This record gives sequence, C-alpha cells and structure tokens, in this order.
Amino acid sequence: MEQLVDFGHVQVVIDYDTGGVRCLIPAEPGPSTAPTASWGSTEHPAGLTAPHGRWSATAAVALAGVLAVKAAGKKKSAMRRLIKVLRAATSRTTHSATAEQAERAVLAVRRVAWFSPVRTACLEESAAVVVLLALRRRSVVWCHGVAPDPVRLHAWVQTDDGAPAAEPPSTLLYTPVLNIGDIP
Repeated sequence: MEQLVDFGHVQVVIDYDTGGVRCLIPAEPGPSTAPTASWGSTEHPAGLTAPHGRWSATAAVALAGVLAVKAAGKKKSAMRRLIKVLRAATSRTTHSATAEQAERAVLAVRRVAWFSPVRTACLEESAAVVVLLALRRRSVVWCHGVAPDPVRLHAWVQTDDGAPAAEPPSTLLYTPVLNIGDIP
C-alpha cells in the first residue's frame, strides 16, 4: 500500500508494504535532485541521556514483541508485519487511554528501550506503546507522518483528543500519512 504526500516542492511516496520511501521533485526548469529521507526526529536525544520514568516489565515484553515481529521473516516485509500487529492490537481495546496513561506508557517504553541492544527509535517505541496499552485494553492512535525540508519521517501515538503523547511540539509539523487505531 503506497501513500503519497504532496508538499508542492517535493512529493513523498511511502510504501507501507516494504517500508520504502521515495522523494519526487515535480517537473521544473533546470536540474534538481530529490532530498534523501530521514527516519526519526532530531529533538529526541536518543542514546545521549537516559529517559526518565519507571521501568516496566510489561513495557519490556511489548518492546521485545515488536522487535521480534520486525526481525522475523524478510526485512522487506517488516513494515507490513508491524502494521498487522498494530491493527490486531488496536482492535482488542475497550477504553481510550487518558493522556496520563499514554504518557506513562511512552516513558516506560523509552526507559526499556534505553537498554535495548538493537535499534529502537520512534517506529519501534510507538508500536510498543500501542501493544503495551492494548495489553491493558486501552487505546491510542498510532500515527506515522512525514515533514518536508529536509524530508523526514516520524511515528508517534496520540490520545482521543488528538494530542501527541510525550512528544515535542515539532511533532505537529508532521503530516500524518497513516493512522492506526480508533478511539472506542
């Protein structure tokens, strides 16, 4: 499933089956090159400072599950597998998570991810938050978006009021491309 976001000066195509990203420059006079896509955000000091919050065994299980889903099978289909897990997890929730519950879940996953021996950035962390809250029958909306100049991708969760959980204000600069999860 491909999604296209047109920013006027650049079109970003995200393939959610393979996780591939392409940037296209509309026809214009003169040579031009498409910017390269960047996964993640620059405002999170990942690996530089330990995140605050309590450690949680359930958060560790959720993150381990997400990492296992990504690692199982072919790398090219990891995004598709992850989306299936997110859809399954969100389909089993019964109540909306409060802003406080969502923030605590994000911080717990970030705390556990600090000790992870493999890549744990916004994609893995936000997916683990969805799984963690789903284990408690709570729902949030998982969002994946893109921002221009330079083109960058980001994943986060938000509550039923549309507020991103434990995210910097710059998250509002991202155009959501794929949202998973309905608030019951």
